[in-house]
Amino acid sequence: AVESAKGKYAHMLFNELFEDYSNALRPVEDTDKVLNVTLQITLSQIKDMDERNQILSAYLWIRQSWYDAYLRWDKDKYDGLDSIRIPSNLVWRPDIVLYNKADDDFSEPVNTNVVLRYDGKITWDAPAITKSSCVVDVSYFPFDSQQCNLTFGSWTYNGNQVDIINSLDSGDLSDFIEDVEWEIHGMPAVKNVITYGCCSEPYPDVTFTLILKRKSSFYIFNLLLPCILISFLAPLGFYLPADSGEKVSLGVTVLLALTVFQLMVAEIMPPSENVPLIGKYYIATMTMITASTALTIIIMNLHHCGSEAKPVPQWAKVVILDYMSKIFFVYDVGENCTSPKREKEEERRLEGDDGCQRRHKGVRSPLSTTSDDCNLKENLNGNWNKSYGVHGENVRESVNCCSCYKMLIKNIEYIANCVRDHKANRAKGIEWKKVAKVMDRFFMWIFFIMVFFMSVLIIGKAA
Repeated sequence: AVESAKGKYAHMLFNELFEDYSNALRPVEDTDKVLNVTLQITLSQIKDMDERNQILSAYLWIRQSWYDAYLRWDKDKYDGLDSIRIPSNLVWRPDIVLYNKADDDFSEPVNTNVVLRYDGKITWDAPAITKSSCVVDVSYFPFDSQQCNLTFGSWTYNGNQVDIINSLDSGDLSDFIEDVEWEIHGMPAVKNVITYGCCSEPYPDVTFTLILKRKSSFYIFNLLLPCILISFLAPLGFYLPADSGEKVSLGVTVLLALTVFQLMVAEIMPPSENVPLIGKYYIATMTMITASTALTIIIMNLHHCGSEAKPVPQWAKVVILDYMSKIFFVYDVGENCTSPKREKEEERRLEGDDGCQRRHKGVRSPLSTTSDDCNLKENLNGNWNKSYGVHGENVRESVNCCSCYKMLIKNIEYIANCVRDHKANRAKGIEWKKVAKVMDRFFMWIFFIMVFFMSVLIIGKAA
């Protein structure tokens, strides 16, 4: 019965209030008087942050309250009815809009009900999905912080007609739904009074600054960490054996992999002059890999220097083969380490070679000179003649045999010289291979240090 009675008085009140009411004019009794509008913004959710187009999409609750001089009543006259709820299009509403709106849809605000109190106070709560322009600074992406402004003000009324007052010193974040990508560090509100060049009247507005901090875990595990792991593969190309034929292929493959990641970052970043931090890291890493591939090609040329190449310069022998090889623990070509078992095998092989040389020396000594050989043959022939009475023809045959031994000795000396030259040329090629191996190890550690310091540098800048 009480609700029916209130409903009856509400209909009576509505008909009497809006009998001669017009929502086209400001509801003030004195036209020179300023109408104060209290504004409060509640951030409910961040819908999207489009870094490439620099647009922030947010879900807001906008509360506006003002006093209407023509919508007042005596609540005792209407059985204590102190408030009614009516459609917002029936009353005058301030034309407060988002100045930095970046949406193609210019539709009117949501036509929700307003709460009308007996003293003329009107409270209008309207939800809105806003798309505002936001200057995005991606210099430290993905460890960046952004500040996006939401500026609200009247579109046609100046400050002498409608004044905007902050309800709170900041936006309301009590009902904010946590975002997966961004952290909210505050939403301070500042009132500004601006005089534009077109008009002499002041135009007040309220600017809410949304302070955002990006959650970088997603980008660390999907963009930064794979890049760091791939960049550590570049120095390992120097450790790869030159005879495998895959040194250059490894560098090119790593370069292509980093190019793919850089394209992924470029797709989500705005085309501005500010290169993001991760983009700088990609460029530096790609430059380093390009340099390592070029150095690998040069070192492979040194490795494949043959017998026709010039000997290793003396300074290279001293600096590279004597000192640097010991610093970087580079062994002879074909060796990786020296173990006690290997040393015993080397000693046994050397002892065997010495025995063979002694045996060869004992056999070779009678043939060392031509005169010794001829004297030996003459002695043998003389003994043979004394024993069996051989005639002068046998002596001539022995002389011919001595000339055959001379030719044989010349051939042996020629073969020995060829073997000696072959060993010298082979030693020359081995020296160049060792130089290439030492340079490989040197550049491997240099590039490892570069990758490490680059990774520490990007993490330090992010912190």
